[in-house]
Amino acid sequence: MKEIEKNIEKLIQNIKNDNNNSCDISTRIIKIKNKKIGYIFLESVSSDDKISDFLVKSLSKDLEKTNLFNNIFKELQNTIFNSKLKIIENYNEIFFYLSSGFTAILIEGCDKIIVVETKAQLDRSIQESSSEAIIRGPKDSFTENYMTNIGLIRKRIKDKNLLFEEIKIGRRTKTKVAISYLKDVVKEDKIKKIKDKLNKLDIDGLIDSGPLRDYLSGKEKCVFPKMISTERPDLCIQSLLNGKIVIIVENSPYALIIPALLIDIFHVSEDNYQEPCNITITRILKFIGFLLTLLTPAIYIAVTTYNFQVIPDNLLTSIAVQRQGVPFPTAVEIVTMLITFEILRESDIRLPNQMGAAVSIVGALVLGEAAVSAGIVSPIVVIVVALTSVSGLLFTDIDVINAIRIWRFIFIIAASILGLIGLVIAAIMFIAKLASLDCLGTPYLATISPFNMDAQKDGILKFAKTNIKKRPFYLNTKDNIKVGEQK
Repeated sequence: MKEIEKNIEKLIQNIKNDNNNSCDISTRIIKIKNKKIGYIFLESVSSDDKISDFLVKSLSKDLEKTNLFNNIFKELQNTIFNSKLKIIENYNEIFFYLSSGFTAILIEGCDKIIVVETKAQLDRSIQESSSEAIIRGPKDSFTENYMTNIGLIRKRIKDKNLLFEEIKIGRRTKTKVAISYLKDVVKEDKIKKIKDKLNKLDIDGLIDSGPLRDYLSGKEKCVFPKMISTERPDLCIQSLLNGKIVIIVENSPYALIIPALLIDIFHVSEDNYQEPCNITITRILKFIGFLLTLLTPAIYIAVTTYNFQVIPDNLLTSIAVQRQGVPFPTAVEIVTMLITFEILRESDIRLPNQMGAAVSIVGALVLGEAAVSAGIVSPIVVIVVALTSVSGLLFTDIDVINAIRIWRFIFIIAASILGLIGLVIAAIMFIAKLASLDCLGTPYLATISPFNMDAQKDGILKFAKTNIKKRPFYLNTKDNIKVGEQK
């Protein structure tokens, strides 16, 4: 542990030299009872108003000369109530607090430093989620402010068993990461697994929750997400009450929910604010859309290239007429149109909101019509790709979209080589891959495999909340009672 220089001019110079005289370092030295007192802060992350209005006024008061360090600390304790106050004795800690928005108070002849929080407001205010549509339910969403995000959870669960365990990650960024869970619900071994993985991370820095998913996923890779990334505090609350774990990362507006299963991609937070029968219909539509967007192009290629005997004669004749004059094989038509749509979709995502929708709609209409008119693709291929693309729009999570995109092309390749047999082989591979995955000991296909009847009450189907009395069995919680008996 490096000691703190007692001469404040040398100490200030050492801090400046260590940071190459950074342009945002601001210092000042004043005298109290003929004793030098200095303070140093970073203008980029500190508030000048807080320093001048509160801190300097407290230092300017008539304090006893004897034991000046303790007198200043007590005066600050009694006059500055809404800021954190701490004494540090290690020189290496100084810049961490300075870059966190603290002001360091240096006293001549003392080998200790007082740091006071004078953080500037650098975060945006709480707003509606921009990436997750909200029809009903709370409109607030997470921001880049770490404590604000914790507060959005804390104000909804007023229980002493709601814990936030903090870990700092990154040699340079020292990013705060909070592991949130209900102590009397989640088993300790799950928390220990997460903490062990986080503590083993030896990286330069962590700037968002996104990279953390890769570190926590380990060597077992899967294109489908094993963690939910969300801006919505209400979704985090629902997950915590079910017995899941929420991870909040400093400077990130997205929280991570662990574990995430395949069934979760058919669920949204809106499910808690609508009638169960309506939710069931919506989930069935999403499940049908999932199968259509994943399999439709591959099935079309298989039945028109290898297994055309399964197509009714009238439909087969219609397809043959439409394909007259088309110079490319069916697989090339499908892949070309799908790639075109994916390019349009990416353009839609990257362009500003007021331009994106117009570009994708006009682009799809113009290119589809032009391709058919030019005889490059057949009209039925445009219909197949349109059905595939529209079905995919039911899913908004970028990780789910990318996973479906990858597996769709795997199915297309298999169908192009072996027809329906290849499609069946790819389907077996798909199911086997998902069945082999787990997250924190929870099977990725839980509720389906292993099958559990109670879990079907909140699977593809949705029962009334009064009928769902237990937490999901697959989370293996300490306390599995969710709804008590009515008195």
